[in-house]
Amino acid sequence: MDEKEMDEMNRGGGKVRGPAAETGEPASGKRHGPAHGGHAHSHAHAEPLDHLNRAFLVGIVLNVAYVVVELAAGFFLNSVSLISDAGHNLSDVVSLVLVLLAFKLARVKPNSKYTYGYKKSTVLVSLLNACILLVAVGVIVWESIGKLREPHPVEGGAIAWVAGVGIVINAFTAWLFMKDRKRDLNVKGAFLHMAADALVSLGVVVSGIVISATGWYVIDPIIGLVIAAVILVSTTHLLFDSLRLSLDGVPSGVVAPEELRRRIMEAEPAVHDIHHIHIWALSTTENALTAHVVIDSAEEEGRVKAAVKHDLAEMGITHSTLEFEYPGGNACSAGECHSCR
Repeated sequence: MDEKEMDEMNRGGGKVRGPAAETGEPASGKRHGPAHGGHAHSHAHAEPLDHLNRAFLVGIVLNVAYVVVELAAGFFLNSVSLISDAGHNLSDVVSLVLVLLAFKLARVKPNSKYTYGYKKSTVLVSLLNACILLVAVGVIVWESIGKLREPHPVEGGAIAWVAGVGIVINAFTAWLFMKDRKRDLNVKGAFLHMAADALVSLGVVVSGIVISATGWYVIDPIIGLVIAAVILVSTTHLLFDSLRLSLDGVPSGVVAPEELRRRIMEAEPAVHDIHHIHIWALSTTENALTAHVVIDSAEEEGRVKAAVKHDLAEMGITHSTLEFEYPGGNACSAGECHSCR
């Protein structure tokens, strides 16, 4: 691409000749700022990270302090429900630290070896978080079964007070992430973990009250098993979503390629076909696409490209690379285009 074509492209009014269109935001700028769509997109994601950094730091400090207190109380009171809850909270602290690190890495600029930068680290951290929680479930189940076989006396009142503090801390931490939970898979994971912790702590409070009133010490390990079940349920979706993104599957919330093709062709009459569609996640917040678009002639390419990119952005795909084809010219069929296999 020569300097003249680059100038035209930056002004949003030029046409890019040849089969491939550049990756970026819609040149029209209708919803995503000026022609330099890549910069507009980067700032859009950098802005929420500032307050999320503070949220994660506050959550980490509060939960570390509580884990120390709860773990010490669990050993002193010989309570498996407190120890298991502390272990779960500790795994959440590790998760929060990893997510904060991933957000930092995602902001590192691309280089010659990592042309997308380190954005994919957010997906890997999400998968690692799910694995950590599964390990925590295994440990809690093991300890609870041991306590079921040989129940030990525990002080229910003290357990209830310690767990009551956990309700306040976990609920407050969950509130810190509530606003942004739908914008990022890792933030959603942090919110679900903290909300589940608050409910688990509530269960421990109930068990402490029941033990104080009845002396049924077997309630303690039973609550431990309930905690494990809650963690497992809250982890399942996170695990499956993380695995899908790690294998470059279509991200959750993005339409399937067949539906995307239908929508594009309905919205843009100039598009005769769109095929060889590949959709994947660059990170837990950014999605990418490559596709072949069939139009009548090269003269329509600039306008159609901007329109299609705008439509894709509306569907949650902000990074797209489009290759244009023309009937009777360079068009390919699904079985004949060797460059896309």
